[in-house]
Amino acid sequence: MTRFLVVLTDVRPLEGAGRNERTSPERRRQVVGASSREAADRIAGAFMALGMVRAGRQRVKVIAVGRRGYVRESVA
Repeated sequence: MTRFLVVLTDVRPLEGAGRNERTSPERRRQVVGASSREAADRIAGAFMALGMVRAGRQRVKVIAVGRRGYVRESVA
């Protein structure tokens, strides 16, 4: 089963060639877990209604975490 994280982050100014989330991720304001994509989308929609997100100072990210369609083969 795939779980989802909904992350509310601060938008930082563009530095140099661009943004690299792996070397310097944006500061997290809120992290919420969801058990389905539909639930994650509803939470993200609520975050997107916030004034700071609408003004472009924060952003919302939905991240899939965990297994995705993993099928275990039986060994005889």
